Order: sequence, then structure tokens, then C-alpha cells
Amino acid sequence: MENFKREIPYNKLPLLPPNKDIETKKILLKTISASRALAQLNGALVNLPNPTLFLDTIHLQEAKASSEIENIITTNDELYKNLVADNNFENSLTKEVLNYKEALWLGLEKLEKKPFISTNLCIEIVQCIKQNQAAIRNTPGTTLKNNKGEVIYTPPTGENIIREKLADLEKFINTNKEFDPLIKMAVMHYQFEAIHPFADGNGRTGRILLLLYLKISKLLHIPAIYLSGYIIRNKNDYYKNLKAVTENNNWEPYIIFMLDMIEVTAKKGITQLENITRLMDVTAGEIKLKLPKVYSKDLIEILFKLPYTKRQTLTNANLGTPKTVGNYLTALESNGFLKSTKVGKEKLYINYKLLDILEKN
Repeated sequence: MENFKREIPYNKLPLLPPNKDIETKKILLKTISASRALAQLNGALVNLPNPTLFLDTIHLQEAKASSEIENIITTNDELYKNLVADNNFENSLTKEVLNYKEALWLGLEKLEKKPFISTNLCIEIVQCIKQNQAAIRNTPGTTLKNNKGEVIYTPPTGENIIREKLADLEKFINTNKEFDPLIKMAVMHYQFEAIHPFADGNGRTGRILLLLYLKISKLLHIPAIYLSGYIIRNKNDYYKNLKAVTENNNWEPYIIFMLDMIEVTAKKGITQLENITRLMDVTAGEIKLKLPKVYSKDLIEILFKLPYTKRQTLTNANLGTPKTVGNYLTALESNGFLKSTKVGKEKLYINYKLLDILEKN
């Protein structure tokens, strides 16, 4: 692209909207199928008896996958144990993933008060991810390199220039009505990553913005979708398509990639929801039959909110005294509904069938 050289700060990164047709026939056809899949997922979520029940689990999966893109690797097992157990694990990678989840919730809470994606919101999100006072980059020298150590991109430099680019992006996100929201989402994501406003945490912040955008665009009322898994599975294509926009102004393959991410992930989300709700119904019926004194609707919801639970969780939900709920959990384990594990001095109980479903996605 004119004025672009990999080793020179891309201060001439074009403002939005792009000076290229981003509503080609191919893109518009893909937009229709992606929108349909997203609408089906939205309907499936809204029609759940408790639509927010699975949010913790889904957001943890998103946090895990998004962090994995940055080579921050942890396991579902570590994540869930760390969330439920009282003792804090020393695994810094697990903590980083949980910080991502906290940042996502922070963004959602902010949108409830003010449905507007702003530079300040981005800063708050990255500070939560990094657990520091991160701010807009104001020192030169930031470059992106490949595995061989070669510079592949040098983002804009200078705090004033970065803020100008972000202000333009903010305007595009919140006021532009010209394009389909999903096409806008793809453009927004490219631009944020190209601006690369922070010293660290740009990728994770950008992926949180995708979920926040789906929420404020009313495309997904309950943001229960984890897009990062698709990027992990197609990482090479993701970076290749971003590069094609930067170097050749070739938007179509990139936008198609992002729309495909929405469509494929929404369809997987529907299947996962169906599998979880089916397991929940079967488990509820079996507990009611085998352990009628243990069964309650509240108990079932706790067992499916996260794959791990413990005695304190049940007592906090007023399901009985510590002794009573301890007996409940022992009975559930004896009848094959849960498996127990020791973490420090605590005993945690695993809904292993739920964990199996989550591991498959």
C-alpha cells in the first residue's frame, strides 16, 4: 500500500471508512449467512430459562483461547480450579487468563452505563488485562516481528497521532451507519490492531472489543460466544489477511475471514448450548429420581454454572448447612454425578460430563 514500509512507523495509516469497496457481492452474501447464524445463537440464548447461566463458563473459554493466541497457555482444569478454590495459584499464566475474563466483564458493565466504545474504555480494559497503569504508547521503537525476528509491521508512533487515529476509529464505531454492523466489526478490528495503541495487550483488548461491539450493535444481547478459538485454529490465515489489508489494501479476504469466524463460531455455540442444556435436563431428571431429597432447581444451576463446585458455594446459595450440603455432594459423587479432587485443604467437585463438552470446543 502507498506510503507503507515495514520498518517505518505507519503514521499514514488511512482513516476510516476504507477507500475501497468493502461491500462486494461476495462480502454481502457472506454477511447474510453470518448474520443468520448469529441471530439463531442470539435466539437460543434469549430463550434459555436462565440466559446468563453459562456466561462464566463461556467467558472463561474465550479468555483461555484469546490468551493462547498470545502464547499464554493454561488448561481448563487450572482455570476452573483457580476460580473456585480459595487459595490463589502461583501460576502467572492462569492469572493472566482470569484477568482477561475480568476485563471482559468490566467492559460489559461499562457498556450498561454508557453504550459507547471509546479510547478511555480501551485503556480501562488493557489496564485490567495487564493489572497495571498501561496508557497510550508515547515512546518510539515498537515493532511487530515474525518468528525469525524480522520486522513485519511498525505501527504509528507518537501519542498525539495514536490518539487521533483512535478518535477516528471511535467516530466510525459509534456513528457510522453506512455499513452492515458485521462489516463494520471487521473494519473496526483491523484498524484497532493496526493502530496498536498499547505497549502490550493489544490483541486481547481488540478481541474483547469484538464482543462488546456485538453487544452494543444488538447483534448478540448476551455476549456468550468465544471467537478466539476460531482465530487459534486459523492463526496463519488471520495474520495473512491482516497483512494483505495493510500492504495491498486488499479488504475482501480479511472481511470474509472475519464473517466466517462469526458464522462458524455461532453455529458451534448453538451446538454446544444444545449439548449442555440436554445434559442439564438429563442430569436433573436422574438426580430427581435417584436423590429426591438432594434435588433442587438451584442445585442443578450451581452444578452447571461452572464445572467445579464446593461446599461453600452450596451454603452461600442457602441450600443447607455445611454438613447438609456436604452430604449432598457426597451423595452426588457416590451416584456418579460428580468426581471430587483435593486442592490444598479444599475438596472440589467436578461436573466431569460438562467439562467433557467444554473440552470438545
